[in-house]
Amino acid sequence: MLNFIPKKIEDYCADNTSPESPLLKKLAEETHATMSNPQMLIGRVEGVFLKLLVKITSARRILEIGSFTGYSALMMAEALPEDGRLITCDIDPRATGIARRYWDSSPHGRKIELKLGPALQTIEEIEGPFDLVFIDADKENYIRYWDECMPKIRSGGVIIADNVLWSGRVLAPKEKSDRALAAFNNHVRNDRRVDAVMLAIRDGITLACKR
Repeated sequence: MLNFIPKKIEDYCADNTSPESPLLKKLAEETHATMSNPQMLIGRVEGVFLKLLVKITSARRILEIGSFTGYSALMMAEALPEDGRLITCDIDPRATGIARRYWDSSPHGRKIELKLGPALQTIEEIEGPFDLVFIDADKENYIRYWDECMPKIRSGGVIIADNVLWSGRVLAPKEKSDRALAAFNNHVRNDRRVDAVMLAIRDGITLACKR
């Protein structure tokens, strides 16, 4: 993964971002030590960004597409009210096994519900409305996730998509995932249901508000 800003600036941003909880720090450390693809972890700066969005929007119901080891879900759950609910979807039993251990160790873990299975099927089965949706799963299905989630997001709700810069490969897409993300970015740009901004945070985030 490429750095979009100099490493020293990236570190400076991290140094001036609110700290993660000790449990989240431990989860990040285990992910990097044990998983073959630890770069999938969103990291502290992006995690705190998501947590702040939950607080700012006063979200009570969140849908996450792509759990990995549970860092982003737990980060957002920490900002949910006591009766808040986060549904997260994934197909990887090993990664979500790590997630479950850490959720079980947190007082906020009870706010999280894991749906293990194809996300598109889960989206079809669950009822809205949701206040916030975070998409961070297989890139080839981003457009389908976006369109399937949109009817289940309330007006004024927020939808966030991760990895939209894809290490810069969206500028000259070659591989299937490159082309999928470039097509997704175009899809969002032309979607009149939302107001959207693309942010150069980590590997790129699109933040949109449903009209």
